Amino acid sequence: MNNLRHALPFALIILALAFAAPVHAATGRAECLSIHSQVLGQQIPYCVLLPPSYDHEDTRRYPVLYFLHGLGDNEQMFVRSGGWSMTEDLWEQGRMGEYLVVTPAGDASFYINSRDGRHRYQDFFLNEFLPYIEHRYRIRAERNSRGIAGISMGGYGALRFAFLHPELFRSVSAQSPALIDKLPAFTMRDAQDTVRLRMLGEVFGEPPDQAFWDRNSPITLAKTADVKGLKIYLDCGSDDDYGFNIGAEALHKQLASRGIPHEFHIYPGGHNWPYFAEHLPAVLEFHARAIGATPPAKKTK
Repeated sequence: MNNLRHALPFALIILALAFAAPVHAATGRAECLSIHSQVLGQQIPYCVLLPPSYDHEDTRRYPVLYFLHGLGDNEQMFVRSGGWSMTEDLWEQGRMGEYLVVTPAGDASFYINSRDGRHRYQDFFLNEFLPYIEHRYRIRAERNSRGIAGISMGGYGALRFAFLHPELFRSVSAQSPALIDKLPAFTMRDAQDTVRLRMLGEVFGEPPDQAFWDRNSPITLAKTADVKGLKIYLDCGSDDDYGFNIGAEALHKQLASRGIPHEFHIYPGGHNWPYFAEHLPAVLEFHARAIGATPPAKKTK
């Protein structure tokens, strides 16, 4: 659902700026690997963004943010879109402490178990991916040091994971989350309707099952979820191409009706990378505060 026609120009601008800027002393690094999933029966790629101090403070353990990409994107969303450059800038400017950012490939799964049970992404993420990442890397494997974030389809997934399992996450953010109160009645009048129906059908049934959609919707889950202590951030463009601003408003009202504290913004903009990038620093700083990220330890002489 990301408007990918904007992604390449934006990435090129960020890349040009990166080469024009002077080389900074304190830089982190990214590594992109894969994990074999028994649940999904295949290799699942992922990228991890490691903070500047990770390689030389070898006894230090870090908070972690799981960042879920949108439909049509992949695990390299941060690396190639400019998110990595923004993250390093925030570290160097002292605007946020250090934590790992982990971006798993989610394909078009919506990060749930499909209605037909053939694709169990939720089971993979909770039972295989989180334990693997938090064993392989020096992560503080505890609720107060763990956040989850997402864009578009990833925003849907992040909210759903956090509302279903608030015992696992201290913070959740969603930019332009794929929230729809009622599934649209597709007319099949054009190719776009056909693509949307096929995409939803792979996860939610064909035709899409309204009851299954409702059960999994973060809007529905917010009615009863025990989210005490969960830090929540939402933003969406006022001219979102898919009308997700309406769903974001509905979730905001549901949380407000229960007196659940949360940060909510409707900003000018559509459903594209320039919009996401403009507000990404606020998202990263939000999580840094919530999961207790601290600056690099000062070196002693």
